[in-house]
Amino acid sequence: MPNKETKVVEPPEEGKLIGKISHYFGNIGVAIIELSGTLKIKDTIRVLGGETDFTQTVESMEVEHKKMEQVKKGESVGIKLDEKVREGYKVYKI
Repeated sequence: MPNKETKVVEPPEEGKLIGKISHYFGNIGVAIIELSGTLKIKDTIRVLGGETDFTQTVESMEVEHKKMEQVKKGESVGIKLDEKVREGYKVYKI
């Protein structure tokens, strides 16, 4: 008799690791991400850590309070996120 609990689970699309959260400003919903890869406007990112796992499109980002279209590896960038995050969460580009 087959087990009714058995089901095929697709592995979530993880993408390429491009950084991690170094700080989160809860009052304005902005995360600072230390980049280990490039990121540009309209890229889709996935934030993963703890109970958090969500994707969103990058609408705007800033470096030192200047709006940027693209940010390269090694920089820290501020991005407004749809959900709360914590320091150390990983950021992937999908």
